[in-house]
Amino acid sequence: MFVGTNIDDIIVLTVLFLSGRAEGRPRGRQIWAGQYLGIAALVAVSVIAALGLTVVPDDWVGLLGLVPLALGVRGLVSAMRAAGDDASPVVAGSMLAVSGVTIANGADNISVYTPVFRTIGAGPTAVTIAVFAAGVALWCLAASWLGSHKKVIEIVERYGRWLVPAVFIAIGTLIVVESGVLGKIA
Repeated sequence: MFVGTNIDDIIVLTVLFLSGRAEGRPRGRQIWAGQYLGIAALVAVSVIAALGLTVVPDDWVGLLGLVPLALGVRGLVSAMRAAGDDASPVVAGSMLAVSGVTIANGADNISVYTPVFRTIGAGPTAVTIAVFAAGVALWCLAASWLGSHKKVIEIVERYGRWLVPAVFIAIGTLIVVESGVLGKIA
């Protein structure tokens, strides 16, 4: 269940680790802490929802896609304003920004975790959460490894000011569009 709902996080985490290596932000510990905080928030919302409380109505969860979209637009604007190669690809330079991206990218997590937590009971839910904690560690390790290749870092150093914001814009747009929330607004 963790792998299926977080496979897209490998891409996001890899981009974050690449950005950290190329620009010094976010730092590795901020990525790790932000990912853990984001997954913890998704699990907490799912557990609360499984207990019968509705924190965010399902129809509006897709609006969370505005977080990575806004971070990407901000990064793109910074890149356009910066002169020459001084533009930084950093779009999520803090633990809270990393956490926000994780949460925004996790609408599918909530929709999967909630019914599972509702049906499996307290003991198995605790075990599942422990497995998720181990999964976050594996994801961060894998993304850090993927983002450690010299050639990839060179590409990010050269094109990162455009590439990193574009990835975040694409992720945010995908979340908003696939959620169907735009049809509810119009």
